[in-house]
Amino acid sequence: MPTPTIRCCGLTAPPLTAAAAAELAPLFRALGDPVRLRLLSLIAATDEVCVCDLTESVDVSAPTVSHHLKALRQAGLVHAHRRGTWVYYRAVPAALHRLGALLSEPLPRALPDSPEGPDPQASQDARVLAQ
Repeated sequence: MPTPTIRCCGLTAPPLTAAAAAELAPLFRALGDPVRLRLLSLIAATDEVCVCDLTESVDVSAPTVSHHLKALRQAGLVHAHRRGTWVYYRAVPAALHRLGALLSEPLPRALPDSPEGPDPQASQDARVLAQ
């Protein structure tokens, strides 16, 4: 007889399957670095951006920018194409949509830590994450 699942936290969506988690992990791994996260935000903010503009926008060397852009390409978050001397980058809309859909799920309610009610820090954290 299977053990019943107890849902104490009011989850609003089913948990990720193992296959979905394995598929999404490289995207989150690529975004786990602040420079890569900033680069992706710069690329996603425009239709297309030249690597020369990206290099000027972050406080790391050009080879380091290239290394981070390679990680974003390998994760499938950006496309690159060469025009003459320069490489131009575009965000991959499907990848951004997938991440956005996963991250926009409603957050579960904060669990009470004491008889006085919910933990105020947990509530604050939930509000910050929801923005």
